[in-house]
Amino acid sequence: MDRTRSDVSTRENARPARPARPARPARPARPAKYHEELAARIKNGNLKIAIYGLGHVGAPLAATWIRAGASVIGFDKSEKVREYAREGRTQIPEPHVNETFSIGLGENRFLIYDDPVAASKDSFFKMICVPVMAENANANLQAVENVASNIAMGLKRGDVVALTPSVPPGTTEDFVLPILEEKSRLECEKDFFVVYNPERIYEGRAIHDIEDGYPAIVAGAGPQSLNVASVIYQLIFKKGVIKLSSPRTAEFEKLIEGVYRDVNIALANELAMISERIGVDFWEARNAANSQSYCHLHRPGIGVGGACIPVYPQFVLDIASKKSIESPITKSGRLVNDRMPSYAVNEALSACQRIQTKTKNLKDYRVTLLGLAFRGGVSDTRLSPTYRVIEELFKKGVKNIQVHDPLVLHDPALLNYHGVSLNSNLALSLRGADLIIIVADHTEYSDLNVEEVGNAIVYDGRGIIDTSRPFGPNLVSMGIGKNMASQLKIQKPSIRDFR
Repeated sequence: MDRTRSDVSTRENARPARPARPARPARPARPAKYHEELAARIKNGNLKIAIYGLGHVGAPLAATWIRAGASVIGFDKSEKVREYAREGRTQIPEPHVNETFSIGLGENRFLIYDDPVAASKDSFFKMICVPVMAENANANLQAVENVASNIAMGLKRGDVVALTPSVPPGTTEDFVLPILEEKSRLECEKDFFVVYNPERIYEGRAIHDIEDGYPAIVAGAGPQSLNVASVIYQLIFKKGVIKLSSPRTAEFEKLIEGVYRDVNIALANELAMISERIGVDFWEARNAANSQSYCHLHRPGIGVGGACIPVYPQFVLDIASKKSIESPITKSGRLVNDRMPSYAVNEALSACQRIQTKTKNLKDYRVTLLGLAFRGGVSDTRLSPTYRVIEELFKKGVKNIQVHDPLVLHDPALLNYHGVSLNSNLALSLRGADLIIIVADHTEYSDLNVEEVGNAIVYDGRGIIDTSRPFGPNLVSMGIGKNMASQLKIQKPSIRDFR
């Protein structure tokens, strides 16, 4: 069995569980003086922080530690990412990261290592910040295993290791911890410490979220690990630390956050589709409904992308399946959201046939997709709905497709779609289009006007264009049924109905 796949939550189906350790006498609480010294040594650079993975999570974390006065070692398996970091740059448009990297380099507090084992040897606190994606509903833990193995070969007594990506419950204790112990020949809680701290950032405001947005969720492999972690994380999380009883609980907590959002978005999508059929403006109804303190409807949209929300429900469904538990709500939410690109393409093409006076054969349509990133304000294209929209257009026979994104300038994945081009010039992308579909809610797309789009049909898959503006019938916005006559037949109640 491939140990990099997520059977960690049901160890009877994988490797045998580790035998329980004999109970050791409880250690006395670490004195406050130790905590003060630990914090001081991190801030003065005596104890270094190693960040493994300088991507969407690791880069902001590295910058946050530098801003807190710490000395940071950065490692990424990508040579290009390491070269960028040495120049004080990242490939992600995250506020304050580049300038902080430059400051850290200038003050010799940001060091980029090519050797991950050396990074472990030279650091005290090691943070595993690599992404964990789903493959056939299972978590692919290969990157985590690789990093954990490298850390273990440089692990020293007194070191602390933290896992940050969202993972199936049991990953920290049943997957990462055994690797560290086996390869280092050290014992957790006695020689070193292990913690789980799920990242909770929102791309585009990551540093703000870490420093001022939310408290850190922290769980330790034991009481010593939890105590040390609490001291460390309070250095950068101004909202403090929420201590959970076990890594397994903390791992599940993070999945709950994502499943809640996925299911909520699915409900919004379902209600938006109903609104379109009964002649209701869903956005108006939603705003009014959310004025009630118990209602928190999310925004509907053309698709749910990124490396978070579409992934976490798969982990939960996999866990539930292995435990023979039905999860109809989580499963239905994922199905609804997964079908939205197909629904949106059908609605957009139907609008073209209904509104345009001179209809074309679909193979002659010129379609412009606005947005390749999975949402507005970011350059992250992982699991972007745009790919599914392209596939659905291909199924309909539409081949002349152009994609625009203000932040994504190059995307190798688009090479898999023959004839689809990527352009960063908005005016050029709009010129001559028969149909324009807004896929990502980049700010500049909300300012589209009649002069820019010409006679093209605009399908707003994010509901970001003000429908009161003079677009006329050429604007079709998801969730708005004002141009459609209600098909409901309302029967008048009889007196007998009230008896």
